[in-house]
Amino acid sequence: MMRRLLAAAALVAGLSAAAQAGPVLDRVRANNTVRCGVGGSVAGFSLPDGRGEWHGLDVDYCRAVATAVLGDPRRVTFVPVTLQTRFTALSSGEVDVLARDTVWTMSRDVSLGIVFVGTSFYTGTGVMVRRASNVTRMDQLGGATICASQGGSNLPEVTDFLRARNLSFTPITFDRFAAVLEGFLAGRCDAVTAGAADLAGAISVQVTNPQDFLVLPEVLSRDPYGPAVARGDMEWFSIARWTLFALIEAEERGLTRANVRQMAASATDPALKRLLGTEDNLRGMLTLQRDWVIRVIEHVGNYGEIYDRNFGPETPINLGRGQNHVVSRGGLHYGMPFR
Repeated sequence: MMRRLLAAAALVAGLSAAAQAGPVLDRVRANNTVRCGVGGSVAGFSLPDGRGEWHGLDVDYCRAVATAVLGDPRRVTFVPVTLQTRFTALSSGEVDVLARDTVWTMSRDVSLGIVFVGTSFYTGTGVMVRRASNVTRMDQLGGATICASQGGSNLPEVTDFLRARNLSFTPITFDRFAAVLEGFLAGRCDAVTAGAADLAGAISVQVTNPQDFLVLPEVLSRDPYGPAVARGDMEWFSIARWTLFALIEAEERGLTRANVRQMAASATDPALKRLLGTEDNLRGMLTLQRDWVIRVIEHVGNYGEIYDRNFGPETPINLGRGQNHVVSRGGLHYGMPFR
C-alpha cells in the first residue's frame, strides 16, 4: 500500500512539474509570437510570395505551434536563417524553433545544444542537371562542376558517391539555396545538389523553363527533415514535439479542418476523445488550452492537408507522397500515443 501511495505521489509531482512553463514558453507568451527560423528560399518548405506572405510545410508547422500556444496561427515571426547560422540562431535564443528543411543527424542532435523534435519530411540528397548535357546518371558526373549550399549535408553525400567510383569534381558553394540555384542557372556549374524534394520544388516553381532540367534518378541518402528547439526547456520541447505528432495523428484518424469540430462533438472513441481534449485533460501536461489540438487542426489542417497544400497534385510541384504518407497508407509517418 505504501509503495502505491508513494508512486501516486511521485506521478502527481511529476505532472505538476511538467505543467510549469519553461523559459522559452514564458518568452513566447510574453512576446505574443513564435519566432520561427526558416530557410526562406525553397518552394514547398518556406518561401514568401510576391506579397510577402509565407508558404510551405515548415511555415505551416510553425503556424501550428503558434496556434497551440497562442491560439492564433498568425502569431509567428518568420526569421530567415542560412545553413551556417541556423543552429547558432536557435541555441542563442534568436529564434524559438527551427523549421527549415534540416536533416536530423546524430552529430547535430548531440553536440550543438539543440534537439530535434521529430521527422516532418522524408527525402534524400538529389542532383539536378540540364537535359542538354545528356547526363542521366550520377556516375556520368566525373569532372563536373557542382553547385551546393555551404554547411549542408548534400555535398558530402555527392563527394562520397563520386569518390567511391574514383571520380573527381569541382564544388562551388553558396550561403543559401536561392544563390545556389542562381549560380546553376547562370551556368557557373554543370549540376546542382540539394534535397531531392528541394530540387523538385525548384524545378517546378523557381525556374522559367522546367522542361530543360532533369533531377537524376539516384537518391543518395535517407534524410529525415525535422524541426528542432534549443536544449534546456523540456516544456517547450514537448509542445513542439506533440504539435507535430498531433498533425500526423489527426490525419490517421480522419480529422480535417472541415470536420474536426463536429468530430470532437460526436466522438465516442476514448482515444480520439483524449486526443481532442474532450475526455482526459492531457493538456495539463503541456500548459495549453484543453482544445489545443482542435484549434490546430481547424486553423492549419492535418499533416496530409499541409502536405497537399504545399506539395500535392494541385500545386506546381506535384510531388507524390511516397514515404511521406502515414503508416496506414504505406508511409513512414505516425504519431505517438496520446495517453
